[in-house]
Amino acid sequence: MARLTSLNVISAQEHLRDQVAHALRAALISGELQPGTVYSAPALAAEFGVSATPVREAMLDLAREGLVEAVRNKGFRITELTEQDLDDFTELRAMIEVPTVGRIARMGLTRELEALRPVALEIVEAARRHDILGYLEADRRFHLALLGLAGNRRLVEQVGELRKRSRLFGLNRLAKSGQLTASAEEHVQLLDLVVAGDVEGAEACMLAHMSHVRSLWAGGGEGAPGRLQVEPATSPAGQA
Repeated sequence: MARLTSLNVISAQEHLRDQVAHALRAALISGELQPGTVYSAPALAAEFGVSATPVREAMLDLAREGLVEAVRNKGFRITELTEQDLDDFTELRAMIEVPTVGRIARMGLTRELEALRPVALEIVEAARRHDILGYLEADRRFHLALLGLAGNRRLVEQVGELRKRSRLFGLNRLAKSGQLTASAEEHVQLLDLVVAGDVEGAEACMLAHMSHVRSLWAGGGEGAPGRLQVEPATSPAGQA
């Protein structure tokens, strides 16, 4: 049977679509794409130096995630998240992630946890360089890999989706002010506590980190609203 060269085209197209989707998500989080604004696929394609097709396909992927909405004959509008939306998403993440890091702290996975230290340090270095894309990618890898040590693939998938939907704006401003570095260093602190088997400390650190991120990134300051209140697990039976 002759080799189907069209498969290479499909593979390349799908890869380009993923690359564009990743770049669009990063632009959303950094604030380069503004909520409420309508963007056309051809205009964005010109920015990326690609055809409009992978941009439209990537935008449809983002629409399924609730990040954008199609506007007939115009393009795609960036959806606007309210403070309530962000509180809801962050609270859901806290309900999952706080007790999960506590459970991981009990598991004695020192070798596996130490393998994450270079990633935690990568987050800090990216923040110091004001490398927003590098920060976001390392942050995603760290959190999902840490949760993955609990052995629940579905849990990791759910948190991954919540992270996409609760994208946060203004990272460039925070990087320049130095606040992003302080948030980045919390990853190293969290890792130290989990490695030490400090269940209560790890849970408290995780909760504080998420509350810090929510107030600084989305609310624009320490006084931003938030309602994170997750009771630390006090026994294995209380873990989620």
